[in-house]
Amino acid sequence: MADTEQIPESIAELVPNFTILTLPMVTRFRGITEREIMLFEGPDGWAEFSPFTEYDAAESSRWLRAALEFAGLLPGTAEAGPSAVGQLADTAGRSGAAAVRSVAVNATLPACATSEVESILARYGPVGTVKAKVAEHGIDSLPADVERLREFRRLFPSTTLRLDANAGYSLPEALRACAELAELDLQYFEQPVAAVEDMARLREQLDGLPVVLAADESIRKAEDPLRVAELGAAEVVIVKVQPLGGIAAARSIIEACGLPAVVSSALESSVGLAAGAQLAATLPRTPVSRELLGEHPACGLGTGRLFAEDVVSADLSVRPVNGQIPVTRIVPDPQRLERLAVDQGRFDWWSMRLQECWSVLRPSLLSSRS
Repeated sequence: MADTEQIPESIAELVPNFTILTLPMVTRFRGITEREIMLFEGPDGWAEFSPFTEYDAAESSRWLRAALEFAGLLPGTAEAGPSAVGQLADTAGRSGAAAVRSVAVNATLPACATSEVESILARYGPVGTVKAKVAEHGIDSLPADVERLREFRRLFPSTTLRLDANAGYSLPEALRACAELAELDLQYFEQPVAAVEDMARLREQLDGLPVVLAADESIRKAEDPLRVAELGAAEVVIVKVQPLGGIAAARSIIEACGLPAVVSSALESSVGLAAGAQLAATLPRTPVSRELLGEHPACGLGTGRLFAEDVVSADLSVRPVNGQIPVTRIVPDPQRLERLAVDQGRFDWWSMRLQECWSVLRPSLLSSRS
């Protein structure tokens, strides 16, 4: 039977202290200009819990599981020996991956004016891969997207280009967009349509167009990548540590679906990005992944450049330098924690949310130990 004393009803017994911060952004991204996050510390270090504010408790509970795991606070792991993250690091060490000190990242080009392309990408410094957002207003954005991306290609003719539509098209619109954008020499096109079934239909109907599809929004929980693989809906999966429930869970999902993977950010501070970097440093390399993504595929963890403020100074942050980010743990600057803290009303809202998510997560932890 489960030891309920080790899985308390109140999350306050596991996480007695936490900080809620508002991080301002340098540009609007995903419809927001500020990002609210929670940080707390455990035996393994600092972790981030930052589901978007519109997410319900069921979806957000996976993000909480990831944060507890990264902090070394997930009930049941300590008494069994090293945490899941620690075990993953040990495995990486035996395979030689412990020598990895940094991972490549892509720059992110948001929907912007064509005249801003060069200045926005200059924030990242030299990078070998750029992911451009398209379909901000669905198919109506296509003319502006084509103009902006042709300017990108003029400026950066040899840079690897990925596109991300965030499920902004219908199936017929996606076919039209793929036909017009294929000329840009794409590494892959991420989530043109929403449903996994429509992704599979789109892939069937591309009719020889040189467009590789990647699944992102279709992957919100553990079984999703398996369905993507089963239906042949994509050739690449985009994985994010928090939405999938942690590093160990994400790694097992990648192995189970058998598709090449790219680790991406959930728009996190350097604390959250550090968890993604740990996963990216231990991704398996296969002949298929090398063919589609190259020997050292860029991960989507360069989003620290989208923030005007972070929890540490720029020289200590998980921000790209020469197209790389460090594989490290982050200890937040106490002065920044104080300066970026939310008001009491937002603190109370997050406190209630934390317990609501724990109330959803706790039964699954109890059942796994019964």
